[in-house]
Amino acid sequence: MGLIGVQRRTKQEKRFSDEMGMFNAKVTYIQKTFASIPYKTLHKYRETYYGKVKDCSDCVISH
Repeated sequence: MGLIGVQRRTKQEKRFSDEMGMFNAKVTYIQKTFASIPYKTLHKYRETYYGKVKDCSDCVISH
């Protein structure tokens, strides 16, 4: 068991895009942890209704 690890966590978030408007999406965060405390987000992505995986930079959290 090491002190540094990588952890994946999924949570519901409200998002906004121009095409769809406001919607709830499952956003997955990949975070670097030290002693099971997350300190850096390496990547975050979301899955669309059609099963495609998209980066979270194409939609704004609040508009």
